[in-house]
Amino acid sequence: MKPQSGHSIRWKWSLTLFFLLFFLALITAGCINVSLFPQPMPLQEKTVQGTAADKILLMDISGVISEKGSDSLLGEPEELIARIKEQLTLAGEDSRIKALLLRINSPGGTVTASDVIYHEISEFKAKQKVPVVAVIMDIGASGGYYVAVAADRIIAHPTSVTGSVGVIMLRVNAEGLLQKIGVEAGAIKSGAKKDIGSPFRPMSEEERAIFQGMIDGFYSRFLEVVTKGRKTLPAERLKVIADGRILTGPQAMQFGLVDQIGYLDDGIAAAKQLAGLTDARVVMYVRPGTYKSNIYSQAPGGSALEALANLDLMGLVRGGTPQFLYLWMP
Repeated sequence: MKPQSGHSIRWKWSLTLFFLLFFLALITAGCINVSLFPQPMPLQEKTVQGTAADKILLMDISGVISEKGSDSLLGEPEELIARIKEQLTLAGEDSRIKALLLRINSPGGTVTASDVIYHEISEFKAKQKVPVVAVIMDIGASGGYYVAVAADRIIAHPTSVTGSVGVIMLRVNAEGLLQKIGVEAGAIKSGAKKDIGSPFRPMSEEERAIFQGMIDGFYSRFLEVVTKGRKTLPAERLKVIADGRILTGPQAMQFGLVDQIGYLDDGIAAAKQLAGLTDARVVMYVRPGTYKSNIYSQAPGGSALEALANLDLMGLVRGGTPQFLYLWMP
């Protein structure tokens, strides 16, 4: 083969550079829109078990429950609440969806996010007139359990961790740190309580009482939701375990927090029974290109144990702002 001349090589490099600069100019001018990361596509139905015409929708509540999605280097974060809303909207348009099966694997999360998901599932159940079954996997604690009580039946694994009925507020106190590095933070405010909860100064007893009143209110709502969803659970028995303690699946059943001990297959059987079906196909709504081989295929967001291990406390308190949580946080 005849070697290329220096002139030929320089000409090819010049041509490549020209097209590269031309392409960059088009991008800069806005003529071409290029994304370095893949954009999320609409959800699509994926069958994970069975062949029947009638369907049971398997939906995941996994990881820490919050308005914000999990950070990702490969694309946009998957926002839990937005994904659940998208799934329920699709299910509401499909008359073949006869039951909803919640696979819960979450230690809970923010008060509002937990309540929003509970509300969306309750509204879907009331509007579509379909039964809802919740299966607690590794963890279904605090906000995870809060969501579960929207179901008509709750099943816990023999090794599940659940309960943790209660509220916690996270607050960072950075005053000592600032003093060590010689930085002083101050606020000019319109009222004495305008910077309540500030991480840059101590909290007064009056301010602590204000926060406690808010926490008591969120706690009362938690108890109301559990009482409404668990009609067979006496209020007196609920108060015994509503001190934030966690329980195993069998312990939770003894107190009436769950209906039975079982596995995901038992959840499918319960959904069929409540929907009056002899057979059903289990489906999931997933992003295109996502591989789901069976009913144990994981959802985006990771497991509850992984979420606890990687819990970003500073992210939850949003740079120092107090955060109210339905969260089991050992």
